[in-house]
Amino acid sequence: MSDIIPQIDEAFMCDSVPAEVMDVLWAAGWRHFGALFFRYSTQTGADGGAQLITPLRIRLADFGENKSQRRVRARNRDLRVEITPVCLDVELRALFEKHKTRFETNVPGALEDFLGPVRESGPCDSRMLRVFAGEKLLAASFFDVGATAVSSVYAMFDPAESRRGLGIFTLLLEVDVARQNGCDWLYSGYATRQSSAYDYKKQFRPTEWLDWSQGWQKSGDAATLPLQ
Repeated sequence: MSDIIPQIDEAFMCDSVPAEVMDVLWAAGWRHFGALFFRYSTQTGADGGAQLITPLRIRLADFGENKSQRRVRARNRDLRVEITPVCLDVELRALFEKHKTRFETNVPGALEDFLGPVRESGPCDSRMLRVFAGEKLLAASFFDVGATAVSSVYAMFDPAESRRGLGIFTLLLEVDVARQNGCDWLYSGYATRQSSAYDYKKQFRPTEWLDWSQGWQKSGDAATLPLQ
């Protein structure tokens, strides 16, 4: 069971959303798991304290890989990448079970919690990216494609391959997809002031963060984000 409890501010259900509308929703801080759309600005952490949720996005025209990210690309140049429509199978579920062992708190329950029960008929254009060493599945990520933006939904990898930096690698590949689609933005997820397993998303430059009262704020340095 998860130890992190989101404090949902707003939510609605919708089975079909045009790409242009998805862009508007992401820009307003909305996320979705299947047909459930929601947004929230705080969550209760494992210690019972409140955590501020801060959505992040990358302005693709200005994005440049740092030395660490270039090393991750080089480290994984032996791997094979496939991008297809989302279709859950035994191999993906097995990888998810391995990935879950990384977490002591906020342990994910099932892929359907993030992707919905029947992802092939989801509300927007959703795809999955799979990374293989030979025939062995090492990592996968799921993302949505809008008219001018791509939004990350969920990523996972085999903890035995942690040295490869596969979370960073799949996000870099999503940047590639977004650019190939002529998009302006990649919504990379969210962060909190507290450290978490997703802090690598703060290291992509330039990252913009959503101030819930002031709108999107520009930042070229993760140290200036309100996440420390």
